[in-house]
Amino acid sequence: MQLVILGGPGSGKGTQSNKLSQHFGIPWISTGDILRAEITANSTLGKQVSDTLTQGKLVPDTLMIDVIKQRLQATDTHNGWILDGYPRTAFQAEELDFFLDTLNRKVNHVIWLDLPIHCLIERSEHRGAIDDTPDAIRRRIETLLATTVPMLDYYDYRQRLMRVDGNQAPDEVKRSILANL
Repeated sequence: MQLVILGGPGSGKGTQSNKLSQHFGIPWISTGDILRAEITANSTLGKQVSDTLTQGKLVPDTLMIDVIKQRLQATDTHNGWILDGYPRTAFQAEELDFFLDTLNRKVNHVIWLDLPIHCLIERSEHRGAIDDTPDAIRRRIETLLATTVPMLDYYDYRQRLMRVDGNQAPDEVKRSILANL
């Protein structure tokens, strides 16, 4: 099973990805965690993306596509995976599908955790991640509305989009997801 979980900052992508990863026994691939680990390691990639993430901007498509392609070829992904927070743009979505075609795979479902913006802001402010400054949160929400929300049409057209009310208790959100899979 190949799943994508999308939503705004603080929508519960990580929580649900973790729950579904345990439920299905497949890896949870968080682009945010990958990039933050690279920044902490002071790697070449980390140096390239540090300022971008701190400012709440999207990492360039070509760089993210390369990171994801490399990760999806790891041996632990052969039985499936959960992508948390990727793709973020229509271009990334198309490139992901093209890449998966070369592996004879496809995204089975794209789960959109839908929450009102005020909830996203409130949740993000309480997470305490290094890149959760008020300005970065605001910019991430603006970017979400400008690039990710319009991208949902891409998956809706392909009948892979599942909209889930993310403004519920985490176990209720998980039940909603599992009921629709």
